Amino acid sequence: MIEKFHNVSAKCSEITTTGYSTSFSSAIRLLHPDMRQPIYNIYGFVRFADEIVDTFHQYDKASLLAEFKDETYAALTRGISVNPILNSFQKTVDQYNIDHELIDAFFHSMEMDLTQRAYDKDNFNEYVYGSAEVVGLMCLYVFCEGRKEVYEKLKTPARALGAAFQKVNFLRDIKADYNSLSRMYFPGCDFNNFTASDKKQIEEDIYSDFKNAYSGILKLPMKSRFGVYVAYKYYLSLFRKIKSLEPASVLEARIRIPDYKKAMIILRAGVKNQLGLIG
Repeated sequence: MIEKFHNVSAKCSEITTTGYSTSFSSAIRLLHPDMRQPIYNIYGFVRFADEIVDTFHQYDKASLLAEFKDETYAALTRGISVNPILNSFQKTVDQYNIDHELIDAFFHSMEMDLTQRAYDKDNFNEYVYGSAEVVGLMCLYVFCEGRKEVYEKLKTPARALGAAFQKVNFLRDIKADYNSLSRMYFPGCDFNNFTASDKKQIEEDIYSDFKNAYSGILKLPMKSRFGVYVAYKYYLSLFRKIKSLEPASVLEARIRIPDYKKAMIILRAGVKNQLGLIG
């Protein structure tokens, strides 16, 4: 039966999510059960594309990404794929009528990663939109469950949250991106002369994104609000830890939030949720 194949495909997306991100996996488990699998399906798709451009160094990345892109659009057209990650993704795109423009923008940013090594303000914003903001918008389609008026109202905060997450990732991974991939995402910054002024300017931009995102989180439908709020708190905690460090410390090691702190974030968020203080 075809449903067995679809179930196995969905399981592959869930395994991909839990294998690559414990933080996101924990937050997804806090969503309403109806929401979890579609978000796994989106995450699995974007993770595979990201892995091609970030870790497949011994292979022809451009060819592999082009093939993955072609297979994605074929899956969307046919309504099925023998690639289980793409099969589960196309089902979610179809079920929630996700705009294909978001997928186009995502692949454009992945293609930028193949050749772009430094960014000015314009192509940085272009990259962040396609690599992160559109992922937030794909998820928003799921959270709104077809209610277009809710989606339109929350589009801007959803983009801000995606941008905040991505920029925090850039700060956290600044050493790995430069040493392993020769990339410096932040415009006007030099890894070998990363100053306190550079760091402060980036942090102000990220803080603005977090602030703009929060108002949208409070207006999310109940099925998704708590899980998204916890993801927001994870990243806000990581951001605050990075913010407390000197530039040299950020360049030396990848910053992490210990598991016990993640557990405390969930506990505190759960108490606030029970008291009706979220929203």
